Amino acid sequence: MGGILIWGTVLLVIGFSKLLSIFGVFEHSLLNRKETWLPLFTLITTAILGLVDDYLNIKGSGKTKGLNVKPKMFWMTLLAAAGAYWFYSKLGYSSVHIPGIGNLELGIWYIPVFMLVFVGTSNAVNFTDGLDGLAGGLLIIAFGAFGILAAAKSLFILAAFCAVVCGALFGFLWHNIPPAKFYMGDTGAIALGATLGVIAMMTDAIFPLILIGFIFVIETLSVIIQLTSKKFFKRKVFAIAPLHHHFEFKGWNEATVVMRFWIVGGLIAVFGLVLGLLENNVF
Repeated sequence: MGGILIWGTVLLVIGFSKLLSIFGVFEHSLLNRKETWLPLFTLITTAILGLVDDYLNIKGSGKTKGLNVKPKMFWMTLLAAAGAYWFYSKLGYSSVHIPGIGNLELGIWYIPVFMLVFVGTSNAVNFTDGLDGLAGGLLIIAFGAFGILAAAKSLFILAAFCAVVCGALFGFLWHNIPPAKFYMGDTGAIALGATLGVIAMMTDAIFPLILIGFIFVIETLSVIIQLTSKKFFKRKVFAIAPLHHHFEFKGWNEATVVMRFWIVGGLIAVFGLVLGLLENNVF
């Protein structure tokens, strides 16, 4: 349940910024209807879902010590559908940008694409949260990159929101690197993953997201490949899935896996960031 320290800190900072704006210290607060209401709503609602899962896990409730997959996916899908509907019907989003080609008009199909990004990113971060410091470091890279992309699109309050999330993650990571004193849990991983997906949709950066969150993507693919191979071919492709456990099995110690995944994730995220900036004519 250590994720409480992350999103709790974000809520405190946003609340403090609102208080300062009321007293005229700042002209704007981080609570902005156009730029931060949606990611903040996503962060809070998915954090509550993850918190329930973590609590049941700690108490040992349920057959799987936590929420079963079906109810968890039901609520995740419901939240994703609510966000997709708001983006499509209230904000007028109906297209995605394809680098080098331009905007692809999806119409009503924007809704399932949004839901796929929302649920997919949330689960991808959750899969990755398996070693001390791994998900936390990669999330700092991802939110940092999207903060820059948001600023490039003149979404400065959203960029500040990303910076606050990074700051909270740095504080968490200080105590999460081996030996970890706190663990992120579903209340952190699910919430931050879903929020990252929503920010990618707000900045129209689905394809840069694939590169910026490259490690999250390959971790998810390793799980899908493993499950598919076991179901249809009765054999495993990886010793253990997700991928970080495979490398542990092969003899890499935990710190080696984490730092090498950080390095690979950071390098490829740079290409995703450059791609996003090029598409916004920053260079």
